[in-house]
Amino acid sequence: MLTAIRLLDSPGNLLHQSGVIFISGEKDLEQVPVDNTKSAYINAQFWEKNKSQVHFSSENSQLVFVKAKDHDSSSYQLELARKAGAASWKTLKESDHPRVYYFGKSEKLLLAFLEGAVLASYKFSKYKSAKNQGPSTLEVCTDITDESNLEELVTVCLSTFVARDLVNEPVIYLSAVQLSNEIEKLGKTYGFNTEVLDESKITSLKMEGLLAVNAGSELPPTFTIMHYKPASAKKFKKPIVLVGKGVVYDTGGLSLKPTPNSMDFMKADMAGAAAVIGALCAVAKTGLPVEVIGLVPATDNRPGYNAITPGDIITYPNGKSVEILNTDAEGRLILADALIYAAKYDPKLVIDLATLTGSAAAALGKEGAVMMGKAYDEEKGFLKIAGKEVCERLVEFPLWDEYGDQLKSTVADISNIGGPTAGAITAGKFLEHFTDYNWIHIDIAGPSFIKTGESYKPAGGTGFGVRLITQFLKNISN
Repeated sequence: MLTAIRLLDSPGNLLHQSGVIFISGEKDLEQVPVDNTKSAYINAQFWEKNKSQVHFSSENSQLVFVKAKDHDSSSYQLELARKAGAASWKTLKESDHPRVYYFGKSEKLLLAFLEGAVLASYKFSKYKSAKNQGPSTLEVCTDITDESNLEELVTVCLSTFVARDLVNEPVIYLSAVQLSNEIEKLGKTYGFNTEVLDESKITSLKMEGLLAVNAGSELPPTFTIMHYKPASAKKFKKPIVLVGKGVVYDTGGLSLKPTPNSMDFMKADMAGAAAVIGALCAVAKTGLPVEVIGLVPATDNRPGYNAITPGDIITYPNGKSVEILNTDAEGRLILADALIYAAKYDPKLVIDLATLTGSAAAALGKEGAVMMGKAYDEEKGFLKIAGKEVCERLVEFPLWDEYGDQLKSTVADISNIGGPTAGAITAGKFLEHFTDYNWIHIDIAGPSFIKTGESYKPAGGTGFGVRLITQFLKNISN
């Protein structure tokens, strides 16, 4: 698994080298130091036969030319470069000293290519008896980027690995308490402060949603606060608050889930929390000039002896009463506590990330995430742009008042589920009841966990949201 990129000044004589040569455009070939015969052959393979890789082998070298496919969209062209980098990892991982050569002029395409290679190198092998991790350092021969850009790229990738690791951990290890322990360790490594509220503190703060969901568990809940405050946050006087759903395992509670294609991957129901944790790691390590606070309410959801039941009613500190009609709609209950808590920071913007509804996954699949909220159009626009740049794309759904009618209850202010339609939106309408500030909700149920790996996204946790939020914060803080 790659954890570092080393910049080399000179490629040397390619006739005596091995590695991958990245071709980002037809003119790149003019700069590659190979003879005319090879150049003509490569040109024909790439642009006449539309191949994506060309291999050359000799006694002294093993060279693979890799070309990214062309696309009219500049943002999607970056994604194609990432995929080319991911494809090249199959070659690079076979070398003890993997090397990439780039003679082109687009730093963005090169960085995207390298990002794809690094992300594709990820392995979750903690529980494997054989742990073949492959090479850890990638060498790059180019003159169009510098060490600082490569360090930032690696930091964001490693922060994505943090999120992937957390999602892939089984609940037999990663309880709510252990998740908080992991966050504390990461805070020390990456440079952000942490505070963990235990069950007694959660009770004193009357976090009724978190306590209700936790009632069926034998293990206590936690509420973890992460805080990154740079020496200078010139642009914004108020913090950005990130909220991540931390249901470390979801059985559905008494509204029990089926096992196949449902409960069997519910260790991933804390992917929102993982994304927030990974984003804090990236932001703190890269030193972005923006204050960021992360909030993670965490528990498992089980049908234990004292579990909440359909028909129960809870009342939050803001006075809002909720009739619980389905215990499998638990994520919104714990997010409500965190959204209420976020108000104490007088935030510029609050973004929550959660694997909240099957409705969102059904609407967009694994190709994107559902977004909605009541933030300024400019803030939502910046978030969508960041999504396109890193190909963690967002589709905005409406929060029309009419959708709120589905949450009406005869015995409480609202119920915790809506009707048979627009489930992703009614979940957002539920959360809206607990916000009185600029707020964006992102439902990552579709892209956060995949059973079959593809390109630079492995089977299991994808780390969706880390690169999105990091790019968004980078864009707005510059």
